[in-house]
Amino acid sequence: MWVYHRRFGWLKTNIIIPTEARIRHFAMMIGRDVGKEITNLNPLMDAHLASGDRVNATLYPISNRGNTITIRKFAEDPWTITKFIEENTIGLEAAALIWLAIQNEMSILISGGTGSGKTSMLNVISNFFPPNQRIVSIEDTRELTLPQNLHWVPMETRLANPEGKGGVTMLDLLVNSLRMRPDRIIVGEIRRKQEAEVLLEAMHTGHSVYATIHANNADETVMRLTNPPIDISKPMISAISLILVQNRNRRTGKRRTLQIAEVTSAGDPVVLMQYNAQTDRMDTITEPKVTFEKISLYTGMTRQDIQFDIRQKTRILQWLIGKKVKDVDEIGMRMSRYYLGNLQLD
Repeated sequence: MWVYHRRFGWLKTNIIIPTEARIRHFAMMIGRDVGKEITNLNPLMDAHLASGDRVNATLYPISNRGNTITIRKFAEDPWTITKFIEENTIGLEAAALIWLAIQNEMSILISGGTGSGKTSMLNVISNFFPPNQRIVSIEDTRELTLPQNLHWVPMETRLANPEGKGGVTMLDLLVNSLRMRPDRIIVGEIRRKQEAEVLLEAMHTGHSVYATIHANNADETVMRLTNPPIDISKPMISAISLILVQNRNRRTGKRRTLQIAEVTSAGDPVVLMQYNAQTDRMDTITEPKVTFEKISLYTGMTRQDIQFDIRQKTRILQWLIGKKVKDVDEIGMRMSRYYLGNLQLD
């Protein structure tokens, strides 16, 4: 048995599972508890424990050195925006800009490599959702934890049984979610063309969509979307307002927001803020243009009004950090008061 340590990486323990049959038995028990199965016919399984921790299992000979079980244990207390700021994962100004975009119902795509914190960021930006809207989340395995005061409908895909029946795909859930009158749609990860097409269609029909995708920077994100296997036409991408890029330095273990970019009407990314590794902070590259124009068009706010609003949001975030408000439900309640207009800063 091996364990992963944030500082030291993979470490070998003195615990040994005596037989391959025992590993297989544990994997089958985990699968049964959540309605999934692992067999010689289906030797791969992605599931979760009752605690919500994610489990992946493989059987020999697919993993030809033996059966495996990988458990990704999540923190009991989920990531929140105040924790992200305290950990320097994201700066105050960047967080305030994201809050502004979410308040004004702009769609956001979060990209990054494996283990960079994409899902954590997806969980964090959900802190900014208003309480009077319906949120539908779609995941292969439940990882998100939203504030309890939100009207949240979490949904999860399901594999087909050995006869090939009963499977529920992400595309099935995406199409169904549009019939549920959602205000916000959260998708765990975009992998296929059909999923991307439905998501972009949802954006064009007035839904706010938040999703993740594997890509290392804003330019690569657009390239990934516009080339096979996703292969979306570039003008369609303009429905995405912001691209957030997460990065993990494998040498230091630090996770940081690498870039925040807006998307032009032609589908090109324009980097607004970028992480500076030397100073360990985000630098402003250019002032938002498309983002401010969209907000101004639909709200009537001037550029000065928008900049003032960002400063106010920065002040509120500083106040939340000063008050040590870190719990996801407590942040949800404070955000509710903000949207209702009765949040008092003392």
